Amino acid sequence: MGCAAVVIPGLLRGPVGAICTQAALLRSTRSAVRHLSLTRVDFFIPGVSVVGGFSICSGPRLLEHERMIELAVKYTNHPPALWIHNQCTLDSEVAVRVGGEFFFDPQPADASRNLVLIAGGVGINPLLSILRHSADLLRERANKGSGYDIGKIKLFYSAKNTSELLFKKNILDLVNEFPEKIACSLHVTKQTTQIGAALKPYITEGRIMEQEIRDHISKETLFYICGPPPMTDFFSKQLENSHVPKEHICFEKWW
Repeated sequence: MGCAAVVIPGLLRGPVGAICTQAALLRSTRSAVRHLSLTRVDFFIPGVSVVGGFSICSGPRLLEHERMIELAVKYTNHPPALWIHNQCTLDSEVAVRVGGEFFFDPQPADASRNLVLIAGGVGINPLLSILRHSADLLRERANKGSGYDIGKIKLFYSAKNTSELLFKKNILDLVNEFPEKIACSLHVTKQTTQIGAALKPYITEGRIMEQEIRDHISKETLFYICGPPPMTDFFSKQLENSHVPKEHICFEKWW
């Protein structure tokens, strides 16, 4: 994998600012936090011996401007996830270590890149962070006439059915805000109910096909893949076989 990591040293400590069924907002009380596009945190909970590892689904501007990160936490029997869903309350204090090797953080003078984001299931979480960061870069460019000149962004996202397509409203809001720059193809593999009219134009029934991804290959394009290991292995191998440089393929597996 050809992506480098930049890690905030040490632990950040702070209270939980909000908690709901899909996400937790953590407010950092550290005096200085750099603007970083990292997508994962280790979660240290008082009284819970197991360390939780969760994906950041917010963009780095939320951390930079409001000193908050948003985590997507699925309900499971994993002790940290159980604590978040069953015991965590407003202002519960936790510690987090922020890091990861799966991020997109271009500098203003860097060459313009297109992004292809390939998500399976809850693998959407870190890719949503990248998508939100891309939207922030587009807003900055539009408002100031300067900053990083990002290319086009295409999201391919597959889940069993439309109810399991997480953050679909957030995704479509960004597609509608930047129709010339951001596009998405949402795939469902086991849909049994009728698809709503608003969502239907973006839905393909069936898995993401190799040709769809190959159609986006260019020397200016970076590929980010996150999903079940077989899916991640398949697409990363397909891209390598299509002569995409390894440094243009970033992936993260969830188990």
